[in-house]
Amino acid sequence: MDIRRSIENSIRLKKDILNDAVFLNTIDKTAEEIASSLKKGGKVLLCGNGGSAADAQHLAAELSGRFYYDRDPLPAEALHVNTSYLTAVANDYSFDEVYSRMVKASGRKGDILIGISTSGNSKNVINALKAGSSIGMITIGFTGASGGKIKEVCKYLLNVPSDDTPRIQEVHIMIGHIICEIVESKLFPR
Repeated sequence: MDIRRSIENSIRLKKDILNDAVFLNTIDKTAEEIASSLKKGGKVLLCGNGGSAADAQHLAAELSGRFYYDRDPLPAEALHVNTSYLTAVANDYSFDEVYSRMVKASGRKGDILIGISTSGNSKNVINALKAGSSIGMITIGFTGASGGKIKEVCKYLLNVPSDDTPRIQEVHIMIGHIICEIVESKLFPR
């Protein structure tokens, strides 16, 4: 394994995004939508599988806890954290339905739904985004280069220009942190 090459690839990917005005604008628009929804009493729901589930939980914690400074908590939840619900629905229906059923139960028009999938093809995330769209949620996809099938079912697509899963995940958390910083500064200006 070439450690330097892994670091250089991560840096190169972040520089590609840094130099992509359209991508940066999409990050900004996404953060604006989230801040606007939260100002109106909305909430943020997030979903993903594996490392993307970990990212969903991480970003929910940044919003509902704190990010840079002490402030009121914001309503944000990763949809996989209730393991009894998750295993019951996976068993009784299918794993493809675990997030869409929770979106139908908890999502409301104007709320935010962030679906994270490096391939863009995770069926349970796609189903969740479809369910969110059908009830008027603002849907955001974090994916890899192609956007997969998620690109067809979300309002905003943040498709990291890579097919390398670890590098995509590194950028997903960077984007999530940037969004959290923007949202926090807009809702709780210092």
